[in-house]
Amino acid sequence: MTIEKIILLVAGTMVLGSSILSVYHSPEWIYLTGFVGANLLFAGITGFCPMVKFLRKFGMKHGIAFK
Repeated sequence: MTIEKIILLVAGTMVLGSSILSVYHSPEWIYLTGFVGANLLFAGITGFCPMVKFLRKFGMKHGIAFK
């Protein structure tokens, strides 16, 4: 699995999970959704994503996210 696919899976899971938690558990979980969205926006503008550095340390490789 490539770094790009892992980031998409993690971001999607966090947004979906925090949205569900904000509806059924506590409205404060919506802040996690906003944080993930802001991080994706920041990464799109600057090209820097902290999770990429983390995944590189574990030996993950870059690849093609979409064919």
